[in-house]
Amino acid sequence: MSEETVCNDSQLSQQSPQTLTELIVIRPDSETLNRSSLPNFVGISANTVGAKAIAMYLTIIPPGAIAEPHLHPEHETGIYLLKGRVELRYGEGLSQCQICEAGDFIFTPPGIPHQPRNLSATEPVYVLAARNDADEVEKVVPYNLEKEKSVSE
Repeated sequence: MSEETVCNDSQLSQQSPQTLTELIVIRPDSETLNRSSLPNFVGISANTVGAKAIAMYLTIIPPGAIAEPHLHPEHETGIYLLKGRVELRYGEGLSQCQICEAGDFIFTPPGIPHQPRNLSATEPVYVLAARNDADEVEKVVPYNLEKEKSVSE
C-alpha cells in the first residue's frame, strides 16, 4: 500500500516534489478567488501534488452571485453540483439555459461560453470541478456578450 502524505495549503510551499507512487491528501486551508471572482479551494493541481493532466477544486458560488461570462479555450471541465441550484447560461450569446441542482454532473467542452448564477438569495452553491489541465490557475477568457450581440445584428 502507498504511503499517505497529508498537508495543508500552508505546508505546500515547504514540501519537496512528490513521487508518482505516493498517495497525497490535500486539506486546503485557504481560499483563493478564481478568474470568475468566486471563492475557490484548490485540491489537486500541478502545484499541490505534481499532477500532470488534472486539476480538481471546490468552488463556492455565494448567495445570489453570478460569474462573469467566460470560456475555457483549451480544457474540458467536469462539474458535480454538491449543494444548491444554479442557472447555467451557455452557448453563443448565452442563449441556452439549464437549471442544475445538487446531484447533477455538468460537462463543459473547450470554447463554450458559459455563465453560472446561484438561484438562492440565502444559500451558497458548492461545486466540485475537475479539468484536464493541471495548472492551478484556470485558463479563462472573458466572453464579451455585448460584442457578440453587435456582431449578430
